[in-house]
Amino acid sequence: MFHNYHLRPMLLEEVGKIFQSKDYLYEIKFDGFRVFIYASKDEFVILSRNGHHITKHYPELKSIQKIVGNHEIIFDGEIIATLNGLPSFSYLQKRSRVKRISSQIINEIPVTFIAFDILYDNQDLTNFSLVERKKRLEKFRDTNYFVKSRSYHNGKKLFAMVKKLHLEGVVAKKRDSRYFFGERTSDWVKIKNIKVDNFLVHGYLEKTNTYSLLLGEYKKETLNYVGKVSVNKKHDIIKKLKKLKKINNQFVNFREDAIFVKPAYLVRVRFLERTNSGMLRHAIIDE
Repeated sequence: MFHNYHLRPMLLEEVGKIFQSKDYLYEIKFDGFRVFIYASKDEFVILSRNGHHITKHYPELKSIQKIVGNHEIIFDGEIIATLNGLPSFSYLQKRSRVKRISSQIINEIPVTFIAFDILYDNQDLTNFSLVERKKRLEKFRDTNYFVKSRSYHNGKKLFAMVKKLHLEGVVAKKRDSRYFFGERTSDWVKIKNIKVDNFLVHGYLEKTNTYSLLLGEYKKETLNYVGKVSVNKKHDIIKKLKKLKKINNQFVNFREDAIFVKPAYLVRVRFLERTNSGMLRHAIIDE
């Protein structure tokens, strides 16, 4: 199993509201890249959730080899980058786009591996309960590059903290859950900290079955583009937009070809967060 690089992470179902149950452990949902790390004295491999080898992109994480000793280990977790002490997906993306990983980029955008599960420790642990696997994980010490995800018993209290810190959300896992490679199961669920706001529609792109609305907001009397959101072709907003007169692009930060109209209508949008440049992440129309 230790040399099987075809394994894929266990997936989570999504629920809309935080809940409290003694049968679950709760963890912070970190905004990073889900990975498997295979580590032993002589071997170190990082696989993305889709099975891509990305070891060379995070050379500083190779120090994890030192904490596993003579064991052969498979960790499940996330690689994160932090900005002002909090996980920043846009910061991590900036690091991932760099083709040559120099000491300068390692110092500018350092990463950390957050370990929330252990699947192999000289033996297959996937039939052990989550609580038993967590106990195994505890014996590995934290370092600058390896940090164990903390488990909480009070989900509602944790979610309140997550909202206050503007983090991505909370993951709830059944205490007795086994690990199922590549499967999505209700034993593990995620509760996202979704944000909602209204944005002006200044244009649209027509696709095969949908339209992409171009969203904006005014800042100091200039119209700033903040992202796209997809809607069905029969959505009411499309009928309204097509009745408007076409005008020139008024966005100060968007230069793609599109159909532009007077920014007369607001749409309500749900999104996960805003990047450092103000763009919306994972935006969907709020019906």
